Amino acid sequence: MPELKQPPDVVAAGAVVTRRGKQVLLVHRPKYDDWSFPKGKVERGEHVTAAAVREVAEETGIDIRLGPPLRVQRYSTGARMKTVHYWVARAVGEDDVSRYLPNHEIDQVVWAPYDDAMQLLSYPYDRETLRESLTVRKKTRALVVLRHGEARSRRAWRGDDRQRPLLRVGTLQAERVVPVLAAYDVSLLISSSSTRCVDTLQPYADVTGRELQTYRWLSEEERTDTDVARLVDELLDAEDSAVVCTHRPVLPTLFDALGVDDVRLDPGGLFVVHHRKDRVVATERHQIR
Repeated sequence: MPELKQPPDVVAAGAVVTRRGKQVLLVHRPKYDDWSFPKGKVERGEHVTAAAVREVAEETGIDIRLGPPLRVQRYSTGARMKTVHYWVARAVGEDDVSRYLPNHEIDQVVWAPYDDAMQLLSYPYDRETLRESLTVRKKTRALVVLRHGEARSRRAWRGDDRQRPLLRVGTLQAERVVPVLAAYDVSLLISSSSTRCVDTLQPYADVTGRELQTYRWLSEEERTDTDVARLVDELLDAEDSAVVCTHRPVLPTLFDALGVDDVRLDPGGLFVVHHRKDRVVATERHQIR
C-alpha cells in the first residue's frame, strides 16, 4: 500500500511583545475564545520575519521591531501540523492599545503583567514561550551581516570586478530583503563600495530614506582587517540597529570581530546578531530567495 504523504505544515509567525514593567501584549480571539500572542499565517513569498511584524500590526495596531528569536512552536491543529516562528519584540513608537477597535478576529488587546499573562494564556506551549522570553526580554539591538545578492559570474564579466552587477535574481533578493531589514528596524546602512553590494542595499535605502555609507575597505580587493574590526566595535556600541553588506572573503573577519563562529552565507544570506552592552545575546540566520 503506498505511503500517504503528510500535508505540509501551516507556517505562521508572531511575537512576544514586551514593555517596561514586565508587561506582555496578548490578544483574545472570539472564534476560539482563547488568549494568545499576536500571530498569523505567513503569506506566499513572504519572509517569516516580515510576517511577524505585519501580523502584530494587523492584530494590535502596534508597530514593532524584532529582538532575539524564540524556539519554534510545532503542534497539531487536527488534520495538519502548525509551525509558529516567534521573536521577542518591542514597540516602535506608540504602544497604547486603548483605542483598538474590536473585530470578529480579535476583540481584545491588552498589556498584561507577566504573572497575569501566564494565567490568561490558553495553551501550555504559549506559557512555555512566555517563560523562555523572560530570559531575553531586555532591550537589544541587531547587527545584520548581509552577503550581497546573486551577481554575474566572474568568468562572464570582463570589466573591473568591483563593478560586477547583480543578476536579475540578485535584484529580486535586494527587493525582498527590504521588509526583513525593516523587521529589525535597521537604521545604519553600511556597505562595501562594490556595485553588487551597493545595489543589494539601495532598495532599502530608497524606501527608508536612510543614508547608505560605502567603504572600499569592505570590498574584496581593498579590505583591511583593522578597519573591519574597528567598525564592528563601533556598531556594537551604537544605539541603533545596523546592516553591513559585504563579500564572502570578508565574512570571516567580521565574524571573528564579533566573537562568533564563522558562518557560511550564500548570496542573499544574512546573519543577525542581537547584542546588548557589547555582548552577543542571540543569533539567527536567514536566506533571501
